[in-house]
Amino acid sequence: VQLQASGGGSVQAGDPLRLSCAASGRTFRNYVMGWFRQAPGKEREFVSVINWSGESTYYANSVKGRFTVSRDNAKNTVYLQMNSLNPEDTAIYYCAASPRYSALADEYDFWGQGTQVTVSS
Repeated sequence: VQLQASGGGSVQAGDPLRLSCAASGRTFRNYVMGWFRQAPGKEREFVSVINWSGESTYYANSVKGRFTVSRDNAKNTVYLQMNSLNPEDTAIYYCAASPRYSALADEYDFWGQGTQVTVSS
């Protein structure tokens, strides 16, 4: 499956931003979708995951209560609504697809190209 992330940008602390990830090439609904991010000089880290139907989600503690993941299987798209952004959220955000419900990057077989999110104070 091919993944195309979009929606990144430069915002002020406290602003919201919504990322999208459009999938093509294979049956989108067969894949668990995850969001990961990588800040400069840091390891890639898990952000959120949503299961095949969208009924189950899981978040990293650092974003819990601020970020919401959702998916529209009819549109082959997964979203990450990010609220109350702070400078620590600055990173390149990646969407990824996996056949397994997991927070581990190694479980994901397909990755998007990433979209930059920059939050200034």
